[in-house]
Amino acid sequence: MAELFYSHAIRQALEEEMARDERVILMGEDIAGYGGAFKLTAGMADKYGADRVRNTPISEGGFVGVAVGAALTGLRPVVEIMFMDFLTLAMDQLANHAAKLRYQFGEQARVPMVLRTPAGAGRGYGPTHSQSLEKWLVATPGLIVVAPSTAEDAKGLLKSAIRCDDPVVFIESKILYGRRGEVPEGDYTVPLGEAKVVRHGEDVTIVAYSRMTEEALKAAEALAKYDIAAEVIDLRTLAPMDTDTVAASVEKTGRVVVAEEGHMTGGIAAEVVARIVESCFDYLQAPPTRIAAMDIPVPASPVLERAATPDWEDIGRAAAELVQKY
Repeated sequence: MAELFYSHAIRQALEEEMARDERVILMGEDIAGYGGAFKLTAGMADKYGADRVRNTPISEGGFVGVAVGAALTGLRPVVEIMFMDFLTLAMDQLANHAAKLRYQFGEQARVPMVLRTPAGAGRGYGPTHSQSLEKWLVATPGLIVVAPSTAEDAKGLLKSAIRCDDPVVFIESKILYGRRGEVPEGDYTVPLGEAKVVRHGEDVTIVAYSRMTEEALKAAEALAKYDIAAEVIDLRTLAPMDTDTVAASVEKTGRVVVAEEGHMTGGIAAEVVARIVESCFDYLQAPPTRIAAMDIPVPASPVLERAATPDWEDIGRAAAELVQKY
């Protein structure tokens, strides 16, 4: 298998799907000439033409609405929102239209569109360019929400998302863009809605997704030096959530830490913990623990940003405490 950057794996998926299906088009701010904020689509307009790689005005609500209409009439648009923070400007089109139309009109109205967006902190971009807003999306019935942690999954999940007949929000960690990993060549897909056990263990379960999976694996490696065997689960898809894989692990270990980069209150970790309590409460040997960002806007100062967002040390300490106390 070839080794690719996470960002290049996303581009490979886009190119392969555009070559496979002429209904796939790209839309977004500065994606044609400049290649988007992180250069993922640089040169694609030259290869596929301006009709299929379209620059849009700086109007997220406008061009997401155009994508919804294009999907309804037979195309498969992939829309890029430059930073996840700007998704707030398109929430009416996404939550009130894309997510609901199939439920309102059945087979008459499918919305096969993907909305890609970089998210998360770690680059000192400050409170308006560093947020993790996936909890808003997961709370919206009708949206599929995907957040890959590796280059391999980024390719496989994006290809599945583009082929899906329902709207998918594809969340890309800005920090992971520069990570490399082996990526299968050719028509490789990963099913939506399936979590993955990425490290096996018997003492404690760590549930994570996107960049926090990398931090969870670092924590598991550190815990192993103290003879604590942590099992790490990468959710990969947040909606629909694979509760069965999480519950099977918790039934084995009896202890669980859930890590996310978003804010603590009302977050993805809270949802995972609620599902664990509902599905396997009798197997718990200790209270579930959440690790998340502080409930404050993400600071621009690198020092304060690191203090406000979780890392492997926070996850490792929480897991060790559970094992030692219970």
